[in-house]
Amino acid sequence: METSEYLTFYATITDEITQRPKKVGMKFSLHFDKGTILIYGVEEEQLPHLEGIVWDERTSCYRAPAANYRGIVTALRKHNITYQDHARKFSPLKLNLKKSIKPRSFQREAADSWLFEQRGVVTLPTGAGKTILAVMLIEKTGRPTLIHVPTIDLMRQWKEVLSEYFDSNIGLLGGGINDIQTITVATYDSALINVSYQGNLFGLLVFDECHHLPGEQYQFVALGSIAPFRLGLTATPERADGKEEVLYDLCGPLCYEVHIDQLSGRTLAPYVVETIEVEMRPNDREQYEISRECYTDFLRKARINFQHPNGWAIFLRSTSESPEGREAFKAYLLQKKLSQASEAKEECLWDLILKHRGDRILIFTQDNEMAYRIGRRFLLPVLTHHTKLPEREAFLKAFRKGEYPILITSKVLNEGVDVPDANVGVIVSGSGSVREHVQRLGRILRARPGKQAMLYELVSLDTGEYFTNQRRRQHRAYEGTALLQDE
Repeated sequence: METSEYLTFYATITDEITQRPKKVGMKFSLHFDKGTILIYGVEEEQLPHLEGIVWDERTSCYRAPAANYRGIVTALRKHNITYQDHARKFSPLKLNLKKSIKPRSFQREAADSWLFEQRGVVTLPTGAGKTILAVMLIEKTGRPTLIHVPTIDLMRQWKEVLSEYFDSNIGLLGGGINDIQTITVATYDSALINVSYQGNLFGLLVFDECHHLPGEQYQFVALGSIAPFRLGLTATPERADGKEEVLYDLCGPLCYEVHIDQLSGRTLAPYVVETIEVEMRPNDREQYEISRECYTDFLRKARINFQHPNGWAIFLRSTSESPEGREAFKAYLLQKKLSQASEAKEECLWDLILKHRGDRILIFTQDNEMAYRIGRRFLLPVLTHHTKLPEREAFLKAFRKGEYPILITSKVLNEGVDVPDANVGVIVSGSGSVREHVQRLGRILRARPGKQAMLYELVSLDTGEYFTNQRRRQHRAYEGTALLQDE
């Protein structure tokens, strides 16, 4: 986002401008104001050194996004410009660890790479110790820290780990809690609400699952903070909309990367991915072919090409403009549902459940409807975004204890939830997203002695789902499959 666009955004949501500092002597000074930096006392000859600042007529001073703070201060120091810093409300501090950490070799390498500039994105597979890496870097950076997470579950998991290692109280911001401490964990949504008022309290920002950050709203949690030090953590920085560069602009460059296949059999459990092609029942096949023909005929007549960047939007608009289009959209939905949720898949799933008696199995579906259908048919617990928190925690606790050997979920376990005992995953249906595949695979890869992970993908034979499967297979995780070695 351009500087002017960001400042315009804050001008529209801010009813009043912070009271202007008194212009006594017009000394060069920095002030934090609702997610931006006010810069007073700038001389004409200093302007070329200060990138990204614009003149604001309302306050008769220069203004910049708060994220520009590091660059502005660096430039002032480089050119020996004396200034008063009223923006920063944090100082260096010593954060004591209650117990020592023995990092793995790749964690040391990742830490060294990030510490070179104290900005950047680290890509590690699920289960490889991203949280422990963050603990190491929080301690070494020695600044008040705000950790951003996408869910309440992750917020609580982070607090548990941080409380295990740090002497200080761990604050929470989210889920109705507003407790700001030296180290605080916040959901992205709650951080977004508060950044315009608390964006100058933290020197280090940690973005867990940082691929969320380039979103139209979430990027403001980074733009509205002056924090000079930033750490992004993710298993998959790639985005379907191609906004990885926005992530790197907000958080720093990709500074370290290691893939699932590189850790398989060592830090992560060895794994095998097996695709099972399932023949649809004759009745389902007949309905599928009829619906598929109606849908594809409309695409040809309307000359819609999904390779076009706006292909999907063009399809949606076209289907709303005529009765034929609306029938084509219904046909699209039906053929997709039949391929993803055929009865033959349920029978294949039951065979896999019988095959893996005694294992901990996670079953993934593309939507809630299929998840609940499988749950009702086989009397299995189901986790979706509709599941209330107490029930959700009870299900996960029972799964970890082995009381429930199987859990069914649509998407809520894709990221962040710790289920270390799971060793078998079954993808009944899913999107073509590489990230979703890597996240689901990661759920079963947390290592323990003698563990062999197995991921099954059920694909309806001779349907459009085959191409969805091929898209998500375009990742090196499929190349690194391995069996547990005999002792």
